[in-house]
Amino acid sequence: MTIKRLILTFIMTPIAVLLAVLSLFGSWQEPQFQSRLELYQTNIALQAQAWQSEDSSDDNLQAIREAILGDQPLESATKQYQEARQSVQTNLDKVNSKLAQLRSQPEITAIPPKPLPDVSPTTKTSQQTQQQQLQQSLKKLEKLLAELDLRLGILQAQQGQTDVALKTWNELQKRSDINPEFGQTAAILSGLWSNPPRLLPEAQQPIQKNLEGWFGSTALIRLYQLQQRQQALSAVKAAQQEAATSAVLKLAIIGTIPTLAALIGLILLIFLFAQRLLKGKASLLSQNADLRWSTPWDGETVLQVFVVGFFFMGQLFVPALLSLLPIERPVTDVRLQAFSVLVSYILVASGALLVLYFSIKRFFPLPEFWFRLRFLDNWFFWGLGGYCTALPIVVVVSLINQQLWQGQGGSNPLLQLALESQDGVALVIFFFTAAIAAPFFEELLFRGFLLPSLTRYLPVWASILVSSLLFAIAHLSLSEILPLTALGVVLGVVYTRSRNLLAPMLLHSLWNSGTLLSLFILGSH
Repeated sequence: MTIKRLILTFIMTPIAVLLAVLSLFGSWQEPQFQSRLELYQTNIALQAQAWQSEDSSDDNLQAIREAILGDQPLESATKQYQEARQSVQTNLDKVNSKLAQLRSQPEITAIPPKPLPDVSPTTKTSQQTQQQQLQQSLKKLEKLLAELDLRLGILQAQQGQTDVALKTWNELQKRSDINPEFGQTAAILSGLWSNPPRLLPEAQQPIQKNLEGWFGSTALIRLYQLQQRQQALSAVKAAQQEAATSAVLKLAIIGTIPTLAALIGLILLIFLFAQRLLKGKASLLSQNADLRWSTPWDGETVLQVFVVGFFFMGQLFVPALLSLLPIERPVTDVRLQAFSVLVSYILVASGALLVLYFSIKRFFPLPEFWFRLRFLDNWFFWGLGGYCTALPIVVVVSLINQQLWQGQGGSNPLLQLALESQDGVALVIFFFTAAIAAPFFEELLFRGFLLPSLTRYLPVWASILVSSLLFAIAHLSLSEILPLTALGVVLGVVYTRSRNLLAPMLLHSLWNSGTLLSLFILGSH
């Protein structure tokens, strides 16, 4: 056994596996992005439920409204906010518990050895750093909990549960040391919905500052009605209707297009399975199903590409290189964040593809079907059809996945950046990264190289499954493993049947584009 093989097999691979396991374990307690996304959707649905057509007696318009929002939008929103509050409270209890454990530990100052008096950090400094980080997390969670309580109270009051709403706001006022403004806003809301009402001085500004969207307009309408300010009341109602019309349009776009695509996908799935039963090996699903690639390299080459080219390049080399750049951290400018993500991705992809090239260079010319990109082919229909069929499959798997993880398990940080960014330049950069760069690189590596390489040792169906699982694990978020594995299986089936990398690249691009488009629409004001 050569030194290179020893280092790769017994040193670098175990390190890569260990770091990947630690990253996955680290995402265990992180909140899923899906929870934040659901609150955004809930807020837009609340804005939309205030929409009224000019002809309120039109049954067709009312039916459309119910189809988009459901028949009980306030009750659904209350449930979402209660679940979000419970999740935040659970995380808050965990942080308080960790803080209590740290405070109970004795602050022992470690004495470093004399030859290196200024190198070794003290235990006390380490404890202080941990406490500072936990205190920051505590403040963020307490602020979020207060914001949720302000909004939850309004939802409860609007459903006639005034006593419950007053209790929610009164409990919040007892925690006013978190942020006096939240306590003040809670007092104002309590006054507005009390019987008889109590109008506190300068109530408008705290409402406008600490409540937005449907919650802000609902509180202001209540305030202006009690103050009998007809002009201000008309203005806020007009603004509410304008926002409601926009919200209905957003929900229609992000709901109708994926639903139609998923319906087409469901029909396609039924057709493909029926054809498989009737025609057997002559069906589309059976096309190239058992045809393996001729693979001239062994597992060591595969390990080299993924351990050195993909993992070490992405987790160690590129982050170390970027840390040397004279950029102020943390990066707060959204354009700089977007550009940083793009540059990091291109560097990782370039490094991995260079390792791939030099690893298989000695096997050139490659056998037939390797890294095949043929434009004059039926790849477009395979990619588009694969996207439609992937939708119902991944949606079902995601619903099961949410029940398993209950809002935990981490998510891709790019999703939150895309949701909260409303800068046009940043959005274009995010789109290029996710919808062009990622599909090209990841499909070339996972479907173009890994899947065919595995067919040297495994049947085609097993190669699809293993490559899909590794594709999901590579994203380093526990909550994404099941949905991404399901997506990877569809990508693998599309590639093995079409034998054209353009097909899974198109599917992957459509998937990421649809996700980003939904996030841009949800995050727009």
